Amino acid sequence: MSDRTPAGQFFDAAIGLLQRVRDEEAEAIAAAGTLLADTVTAGGRLFAFGAGHSSLAAQDVVYRAGGLALMNLLAVPGAVGVDVVPATLGSALERVDGLATAVLDSSPVRSGDALVIISLSGRNALPVEMAMRARTLGVRVIGVTSVAYATGTTSRHASGTYLKDHCDIVLDSKIAVGDAELALDTVAAPFAPASTVVTAALLQAVLATTATTLAERGTEPPLLRSGNVDGGHEWNSRIFDRYADRIFYRR
Repeated sequence: MSDRTPAGQFFDAAIGLLQRVRDEEAEAIAAAGTLLADTVTAGGRLFAFGAGHSSLAAQDVVYRAGGLALMNLLAVPGAVGVDVVPATLGSALERVDGLATAVLDSSPVRSGDALVIISLSGRNALPVEMAMRARTLGVRVIGVTSVAYATGTTSRHASGTYLKDHCDIVLDSKIAVGDAELALDTVAAPFAPASTVVTAALLQAVLATTATTLAERGTEPPLLRSGNVDGGHEWNSRIFDRYADRIFYRR
């Protein structure tokens, strides 16, 4: 029996989106996981970037139990989340030309690395410019975005392009323009966004592929253990020591 409560409807919508990305993005997920495994094998470093709420999915794969120790957060001051005051400043910074270039040029990102850029709309200057600049530096770019925005909105970058146009691999989250899964006749605005749930799941699927691919090649994937299980801290310390030159969140 279908659950028609608001909670049940949201879960149904989220599950439906997860099933779509599982089935429709399987090839892209496999390619993204392989790209990250190739980068690790070649001695490259891994970075993830997202602005605003897109940063939640980026943060979810950094310094995470069960995750790859080599994934680093590429942070843009003021654009990481709603901790900046006023919160609207973060949205404004996403539209500033030149900011992404300044951040990348002062970051440890270098040729041979891989960068995951997460932007639901993919229309703002910051993610578009970051992808463009990263590729000129010799960095492989994986974009996580909703491709629907490219036909449902206008670009805010001077080139008129979107994040999806400047990536080696694109993962389409399938989120509808506006990021709201529920609506009521008695409520003026739609509500219940699912982009964080779907995007986080997409990235975890990619990293699961990366870890498995490395293991199949005979390379132990540099995974972190939970610090809340016996021996977890000791395990992680060994990983940190072994890969110290590719981990930047401990410096």
